[in-house]
Amino acid sequence: MSKSIQQYILSKLEQRKQLNNFRALRVTKGLVDFYSNDYLGFARDENLKALVAKEIKTQDEAFLGSTGSRLLSGNSEYAEQLEMFIADYHGAEAALIFNSGFDANYGLLSSLPYRGDTIIYDELVHASIHDGIRNSKANAVSFAHNNVENLEQKLKTATGLKYVVVESVYSMDGDFAPLNEIAALCKKYEAGLMVDEAHATGIAGTKGEGRVTSEIQNADVLARVHTFSKALGAHGAVVLCSKELKEFLINYCRPFIFSTALPFYSLAAVKCSYEFLSESRERREKLFALNVLFKKQTQPKENFQLIASDSPVQSIVVSGNQNVKNFATKIQEQGFDVRPILYPTVPKGKERIRICLHSFNTEEEVSKLAAVINAL
Repeated sequence: MSKSIQQYILSKLEQRKQLNNFRALRVTKGLVDFYSNDYLGFARDENLKALVAKEIKTQDEAFLGSTGSRLLSGNSEYAEQLEMFIADYHGAEAALIFNSGFDANYGLLSSLPYRGDTIIYDELVHASIHDGIRNSKANAVSFAHNNVENLEQKLKTATGLKYVVVESVYSMDGDFAPLNEIAALCKKYEAGLMVDEAHATGIAGTKGEGRVTSEIQNADVLARVHTFSKALGAHGAVVLCSKELKEFLINYCRPFIFSTALPFYSLAAVKCSYEFLSESRERREKLFALNVLFKKQTQPKENFQLIASDSPVQSIVVSGNQNVKNFATKIQEQGFDVRPILYPTVPKGKERIRICLHSFNTEEEVSKLAAVINAL
């Protein structure tokens, strides 16, 4: 490596350290999980593991790797049948599997909106959506978080084809988008609504189908993104849409066209997770009961604020990178694994402890966590 490049790398790393937002990988053991996205415990469920192993044995000819992109050697009848199954589960016309939620959001936003079009997005949408928007050639403007009046103001002045992008459940605040009002505005102004359902998948609805299917008309939504890596405990994602939009993405979406497809093992895990999901009502009910318990027992004080949320994501705002890191360390020292979310991942002054509740957590664990927080 040249000295000038090395100096640049070192200077950027030092800049992170000076700003107190340096990122590093870590492994923890022996702490109670209050930080992962494994909301229903699928990723660690022994019965689900056995179901996946049984499914794999039924496909003796399946390769370890997919061997190529879906358009070359990586496609299979199994993948196509799984897409039809997932589309039916969520009440959609068609489905297209992607390697990750990031790829799905990025690919959808970077390929469909074009020069002269306008993308209007909630200011708190995921980084994958921001990156997809940047790589599109469309105009883009944000609207105030969950503010339908502000959204309508932006729709009135939008030019070209109009797209509105929201999350049904926001990954950092854990709050819900007002989907009915947003869908009505999109219909009024002929805008295409795109909804990221990553943190609603497996959680919302009578069978974990998400908020769109359970709360509004599927036909009112241009595209939905569901991920398999959170409540489903697997890996990958899917875009739910019309047959025509699916064909469009197959032809124009670069992350889909040029990525090696998911291997058979990942597809089998997704299929089994969906089968498991339809029988997991009790887990969802317990999860939301723990949510009520946590909010009831946690007492906000001057040094922290609990963001209002009815989802498994409960965020405690502790302003300042060092303050929130200290707060997290003290909780971890009591045996609970939580993680600080620092600026610039969240806005300055909105640094927080992001707590994820799970169906495998006990009432005693939740009560003890609340007590530790209150004591701080």
